[in-house]
Amino acid sequence: MENRKTDIEGRRTFFIAPDPSFLPESFLQDFLARGYEAYIIKDFRFYPMYEQVRIIMDTCPDSIFFFFVDSDVGVDWPKFIKYFQEQTQGKALVGVLYEKGRAPEQKAAMEKYYLFDLGIQCGCIELEYNKEKNFAIIDKVMFANQACGRRKNVRAICDSSAKASFSYNGTVIKGNVSDISVSHFSFIPDPNYTFPEIPLYTKVNEVMVTFKAMHFVISANLVMQRQLDNGKTLQVFLMLKSNGQPGLDEEIAERVRERIYTVVTENVKEILLEKCKKWKQENPTVHDNY
Repeated sequence: MENRKTDIEGRRTFFIAPDPSFLPESFLQDFLARGYEAYIIKDFRFYPMYEQVRIIMDTCPDSIFFFFVDSDVGVDWPKFIKYFQEQTQGKALVGVLYEKGRAPEQKAAMEKYYLFDLGIQCGCIELEYNKEKNFAIIDKVMFANQACGRRKNVRAICDSSAKASFSYNGTVIKGNVSDISVSHFSFIPDPNYTFPEIPLYTKVNEVMVTFKAMHFVISANLVMQRQLDNGKTLQVFLMLKSNGQPGLDEEIAERVRERIYTVVTENVKEILLEKCKKWKQENPTVHDNY
């Protein structure tokens, strides 16, 4: 896959074996709007849980793992998480999610084991029997653990179909969009043409952007540009709302966000699936070994 290394950079959050009544998949796109790239791992029929988690850790080393320890998926959770902590030498960012309803002494024993004995870093979190409350609870936990990483908004690496064009000083400048978020896009002018140089912080109007069969027109400010090793120029534009403020008008932002979610999740899932298949071919009879 083109740009494969770039696709797996940055921080991601993986929810392992969550109960959908507490954490439905619909949360994932809402998390993206908050700047968190999150995934649910719940199918362990073909690839053992530990091997999936290990592959994720190897592929996306800056990830956060939340284990839903009330899920009955055939593992001894305290033993499993202890083994994972030992194998990753405590470097993994781990949190534990569990259902509301434990007695105070049970909660205290659980917190002591996971937080103090094992030293997990992302908390031992009790979930409510209310999806909206759980979203707020998990959102707060993810914010506290910097689940967005260094970027405020999730960006999608674009293929060659993503384009942009605009007019500057009477010249139409066109080229490829290399990546896009709901705040910025990176642009590489077509190297087959000579275009006038644009000073930094110049505002350009009526920028036509094409991304995943979506077309929209915005204004944008040039905020960075640099020469690439291949001789091309990379320009980064801050997109502007119709009122001149940074970002996209919400109607456009929602449509862009949907496409970003599809692009980033499909790319990462494909990478992880390929690695799981390779592991299975090399270990056809291995089960969880923790």
